[in-house]
Parts: sequence; structure tokens; C-alpha cells
Amino acid sequence: MIYLFAGDDAKIKRKAYEKFIDFLPKGTETFFINKNNFDRIQIESLYSGAGLFFTKCVVFFENISEKEDHLDFVLEKLDLITSSQNDFVFLEGKLNKPILDAFKKARAELNIFELSKDKKERYNNFLLADALADRNKFQLWLHFRFAMDKGVRMEELIGILFWKVKDMLLKKNFYKFSEAELKAFAIKISYLLQEARKSGTEDESAFEQFLLEAF
Repeated sequence: MIYLFAGDDAKIKRKAYEKFIDFLPKGTETFFINKNNFDRIQIESLYSGAGLFFTKCVVFFENISEKEDHLDFVLEKLDLITSSQNDFVFLEGKLNKPILDAFKKARAELNIFELSKDKKERYNNFLLADALADRNKFQLWLHFRFAMDKGVRMEELIGILFWKVKDMLLKKNFYKFSEAELKAFAIKISYLLQEARKSGTEDESAFEQFLLEAF
């Protein structure tokens, strides 16, 4: 069986997804696969049959649609995944109609969570930049979490923080940061996601940890 949790209402979607996990029988064998530890051979073995130490398992995929080749692989294998004795659960952002149609065709249980029109107002990314300039760690983390709940891409948030640091360097705004600190911040944030993916760390976790340790 395939279960899909998707949509841009990240908060409600996550609650429903976590409730689904809570209802799994105790002792259920589980595997969690994201865009950083995506292994085609492992996935093929999981939909092909039972493992050596379990008769049935639940496989969780998180945000694999963010990498096109990973998504293409899964879509090509949906028929095989559907016929598997194991269950497969997908947690994704907003998906377009062709992708949703592919899951429908595979007889997946669709759980779509869309923000109401009044909630789709654009998050003000400059609030994150202002928190950095004020050297306010709590506000920096808080606005990061707000942005994540609104579905803002991490690349966008990194871009606004990088721009803010560069702007402070150009204007020689060294009231709360030294020039060396700003330069070090700019270098680290430029390679943050790249280094996280190399180490197999989840992007969001790496970004959040970076902000908590930034100063």
C-alpha cells in the first residue's frame, strides 16, 4: 500500500504524518529514506520482498521529489511498489497534477493538505535577515521555523542571509559583528547544503544547527 502526505500546509501535514506513525503497531520494522540517503538498490530490495529479519516493513520517503532523478525513479517503480507486501509512505511538499495523477493511478491513499487562500500570503524573508543583523539568535531561529512552516525553500533563506551579510560588509556595518565574523558566516553558509549532503545530514537539520551555532 502507498500513502502520500503532500501539500503546502506544512504544519497540518506534519501532524497528520506523525499521527500515522504513532498508529503503527509496536515493533514495526521501519526505514526512513530522504533525498540525502536515497539508495536505488536498497529501495528495490524493499519493494521486492521480505527482509532477512522481518516479514513486513514500512518505508518512509521524505522530500525525495526535490531531486528530479529520485522522483523519476520512484514514479517509474510505482506499479512495483504498489504490488509490494510492504507499505510505502511519502511525505512531500506541493506536487503538480501529473505527479498526483501518477499516485492516484497507483491506487495510493492521498492525503493532501493545502493552505487556505488567506494563509498563502508570502512570508517576509527580510525578518530573518533583520534578526541576523540584530544578532538575535532566538529571533533568527524563530523566523527560520516560521519560514519552514510556510514552505519557503532553504535555498531562498540562505540567499537572503548571504545577501544581508554582503550588504553589512559593503556598508561596513560592524556594530554587532566583526568583519571577520561576517566573512566567516558568508563562507560557511555558501557551502552549508553542499557539505550537509556530502555527509548525509538532512538539509533542514543542518541549516537549523548552523543558525543555532552561528554566534
